[in-house]
Amino acid sequence: MSEQSRRPRKPAKPYRRPQKDPVRILAFEALRAVDERDAYANLVLPPLLRKAREQGDFDARDAALATELVYGTLRRQGTYDAVIAACVDRPLREVDPPVLDVLSLGAHQLLGTRIPTHAAVSASVELARVVLGDGRAKFVNAVLRKVAQDDLDGWIEKVAPPYDDDPEDHLAVVHSHPRWVVSALWDSLGGGRSGIERLLAADNERPEVTLVARPGRASTGELLREDAAVPGRWSPYAVRLAEGGEPGAVEAVREGRAGVQDEGSQLVALALASAPLDGPDEKWLDGCAGPGGKAALLAALAAERGAALLASEKQPHRAGLVARALHGNPGPYQVIAADGTRPPWRPGSFDRVLVDVPCTGLGALRRRPEARWRRRPEDLDNFAPLQRGLLRTALDSVRVGGVVGYATCSPHLAETRAVVSDVLKQLPETELIDARPLLPGVPDLGEGPDIQLWPHIHGTDAMYLALIRRTG
Repeated sequence: MSEQSRRPRKPAKPYRRPQKDPVRILAFEALRAVDERDAYANLVLPPLLRKAREQGDFDARDAALATELVYGTLRRQGTYDAVIAACVDRPLREVDPPVLDVLSLGAHQLLGTRIPTHAAVSASVELARVVLGDGRAKFVNAVLRKVAQDDLDGWIEKVAPPYDDDPEDHLAVVHSHPRWVVSALWDSLGGGRSGIERLLAADNERPEVTLVARPGRASTGELLREDAAVPGRWSPYAVRLAEGGEPGAVEAVREGRAGVQDEGSQLVALALASAPLDGPDEKWLDGCAGPGGKAALLAALAAERGAALLASEKQPHRAGLVARALHGNPGPYQVIAADGTRPPWRPGSFDRVLVDVPCTGLGALRRRPEARWRRRPEDLDNFAPLQRGLLRTALDSVRVGGVVGYATCSPHLAETRAVVSDVLKQLPETELIDARPLLPGVPDLGEGPDIQLWPHIHGTDAMYLALIRRTG
């Protein structure tokens, strides 16, 4: 009798129903919401996680994995699309979006995490069976087995155009940004290859959670007593939470005495508040206040000086968010819903004015990675009239000797220096203030007199600020 015949015969495998994986199903649902409803992951994911925890399906490790799957897939979407395109026999536009979401989730597990290859493929195929059906699961299995034949570096060598042939196309695939965004960021940053590669890589890093201790209501000392909390780099009111830190667990945040706020946003508010004035310092305006982070910090700083803040926001629901952020401020303030281009206040009413204008948001791609795939070059033309109108109104709203801060969460030159230059040409009785000395200790702020922050240099969003004094 042969050795083969002596072995006990294995029973036939019973039919196995698809096994539900709550972590990957939740990640898939979040990606579908981002795609179908143009939702933002940072708004969609928290309620999904909260519901899963309430149902008892999730623990902290599950939540961390789901978060990584969603954000990692969105950040690397461009690179994964190029890889998947090399593994299918049709254009990606002919692959149904839900199937492509499952494939992208699988590609991220294979190429962007430490999940073992077999586990990444089998879990993705199981997800496909549950949400797509058996037929499409076979397609997902075939594609992901091809993806698994190489690592990320190997795939990039295969699918990215050579740098020497087209640097921007090469960087677009390697760092998963649309080509036009690569070009725009490179123009804004200037310099050679290393700087733009560092910036694009920083856009794909998970941002730290940064808190702001609102003056007169909380202190950094109080926040630093939290587990895994460390001081901010630049702002005296900033505290950073280590990976996994939960802002909702911080008492001061729950009570509104502190908030979640990128350090770049804090620096914008601090620079405006520190700008030298000629004359009184009693009335401040935040002309584009929603959702209220900068307004809350400005209101607290104003209260320390006996000044009052008016926070204006066009959209009523966002004005409600501003009111919530300012609730409990120790000094006088008012929140109104008003169009910043047709304001209800009289010209020359304020000593300090901030306009953080609507923009493409290219400076916050770490936090909203899906924005890079939604924005188009023509969006710049759509924002341009509003940005110029808001800055003109702000300069009309400040008194002679007062200061206006023009801010954007975009480093695109068409949204920053071009806007300021165009408006100031029309208003000669103005002057730019050198903002750099107002942020002592913060390095590499640019040539001035305006300020440009960068993720790869300052660890902040790419905030821009120009300070303008009205001289007549």
